[in-house]
Amino acid sequence: MGAIVTSPHPDVAAVADGFLPRESPLAMAAADLGQPPRAVSKPVSVGAGMLMRRAFILVLTAALTGAGAYEMYMVVQVGGVTIMEWMVLVLFAALLAWIAFSFASGLAGFFVLLRRKGNALPIREDGPLPQLTSRTAVLLPTYNENPHQLMARLRAIYESIEATGQSERFDWFVLSDTRDPDIWIAEEQAFLALSDACGGRLYYRHRADNTARKAGNLGEWITRFGGAYQFMIVLDADSLMSGDTMVRMVHAMETNPQAALLQTLPVIVNARSLFSRLQQFAGRLYGPMVAAGVAWWHGSEGNYWGHNAIIRIEAFAQQAGLPELSGRKPFGGHILSHDFVEAALMRRAGWGIYMAPMLGGSFEEVPPSLLDFAARDRRWCQGNLQHLAVLRTRRLHWISRLHFMTGIGSYITAPMWLSFLLLGILISLQARFIRPEYFPKGFSLFPNWPAQDPVLAAWVFGLTMALLIVPKLLGFILLLTRREVRRQFGGGFRALTGVIAEVLISAMIAPVMMVFQSIAVVEILLGRDAGWQTQRRDDGEVERQELYRKYGVPTACGVAMAISAWAVSLPLLLWMSPVIVGLLFAIPIGAWTAKPAMRALFVTPEESGPPRVLVRANELASQPAHASAPALAMLRQDSGLLQRHLASLPPAQRGGPGEIDLHLAVARARIEASDSFDEALAHLTPRETLAVLGDPAVLEGILAK
Repeated sequence: MGAIVTSPHPDVAAVADGFLPRESPLAMAAADLGQPPRAVSKPVSVGAGMLMRRAFILVLTAALTGAGAYEMYMVVQVGGVTIMEWMVLVLFAALLAWIAFSFASGLAGFFVLLRRKGNALPIREDGPLPQLTSRTAVLLPTYNENPHQLMARLRAIYESIEATGQSERFDWFVLSDTRDPDIWIAEEQAFLALSDACGGRLYYRHRADNTARKAGNLGEWITRFGGAYQFMIVLDADSLMSGDTMVRMVHAMETNPQAALLQTLPVIVNARSLFSRLQQFAGRLYGPMVAAGVAWWHGSEGNYWGHNAIIRIEAFAQQAGLPELSGRKPFGGHILSHDFVEAALMRRAGWGIYMAPMLGGSFEEVPPSLLDFAARDRRWCQGNLQHLAVLRTRRLHWISRLHFMTGIGSYITAPMWLSFLLLGILISLQARFIRPEYFPKGFSLFPNWPAQDPVLAAWVFGLTMALLIVPKLLGFILLLTRREVRRQFGGGFRALTGVIAEVLISAMIAPVMMVFQSIAVVEILLGRDAGWQTQRRDDGEVERQELYRKYGVPTACGVAMAISAWAVSLPLLLWMSPVIVGLLFAIPIGAWTAKPAMRALFVTPEESGPPRVLVRANELASQPAHASAPALAMLRQDSGLLQRHLASLPPAQRGGPGEIDLHLAVARARIEASDSFDEALAHLTPRETLAVLGDPAVLEGILAK
């Protein structure tokens, strides 16, 4: 029988005798990022082969960047380089380095996958399942998610583990940070239904104080329960994993005692809108190649993406405690993108961080529209820019610092691209409307006639675009070498058509995302916090008013660029048309991509032959959910649910933090002034209802009205 737990279950009583004493190493590690790490007994080392791999990536990146920057200099140097042209040249070199770096990883991944390899840690991907000897906790943190869909996915994973015959090696924890009172009680109701259907080893806990968000949620669980387990598999609300994959992950950690973390490559599934299907197709076709290349040269210095990964609890508890950054938000406070930091801290102590891009059976979903994606991206932008403070941490591995810089660069490049385009327009406008000085002051035999080399400029542009497009073509070539996978993509011709359509649609979306990310960076620099918002996971339809409001700025940028380019010349307008068209038509593109479209084109293997765990999860999610109702009304109608809810409240929640106490006092006054339950229910705010749900005495008082 599953349980809504508030203290260690007898099955996990070993927490008292484990390596997590009352003063948890996790809490102690959080004191200062500058503290020297406690190294493992036999830290992983980097061999000569790995050094050669990294040298290949860096030398190829430098060579491509140097060649491109030199050619760009030859374009602008005719007649002398002005200040604005120097700025364009510097921006171009930095952006080209970013593109070349990605190209080098993709090229490496192409040759790695041709050899049918790609995992950084030895893992047997097929054959009989190994027998496990350790205990693993499966953790599902959640925040205001749809309880019915959440439990459907969890049940599908649970049943998939049962099918392996090793379910006794796994315990399951739903760790709720939900702040919506109606969703909280619906979570409890859905969890109890899940535990009644599945049986034991299922536990649920709701935090009254969601300090430090997901990182704090996991940290609190480790402090209370972690000593009973060797490993934890961390899921996200939209995660799905097969039992075979999880068993193989655990076995890989058992046989590699220096490994602290093994990160899988989640494949996008259940895409409905054109935008999400575009992401699903691109991620499935190109993603494994890029991930294999990254794993090839990262080796034991991989990264952590926050979910669909297995972690050695000892390493995490000893090293991955997070500090609260000094200063005000958005740069100060709790670290939002905590996963990068946790991986870096474990690697600093000598533990290995690995990737397994070739291990299948790992899935996730993606936001249904460009606006939903941008909203999530805004939070990630803030979290990655916070890493500017973490870069100063002592004794980090240089690859870990590179992870931070890559994350920062993924957002800084957006305003850099925008600046590059605007500077190009300004230079053109200057040449068009400001009279040039052909004869410089002082003695000169020859005038400085304006000159340019349009052929060389076209070559530079073409080679830059090639670095962006060639990895996509390499992914398609890999597809052609695998007959079964090619069939699952609908055949080579359909896949090629999908690649062409993906390139064209992505080219229209990219300028809009450039503007959105540039706005996000500016907002963060101005001190605006992103907050913590619930992600939409269902329909991508967007109301017309929201379309106009959110896409208004990209459209205005497109109008300004079009007018400026037209004022210079028609050729310049045509030259910039790939960017201008995407911006001018941002509103219709946003509306179109949020709707279901082109379903027959972007076919992926998980659609043509869905795995059993995905079929089961979708089957469970499609079943009717419990009728929704206000939290207090649900508890009043279901006495069994009420009793189990009351029993779940921990002593710490009965008093609650100061903010909750204030809301509780107001709620108590409202209840006492009300003549009936319905009247009291109508006057309570969500925060007051949340406070009432955490206090047994006040809760029983309102239900008795």
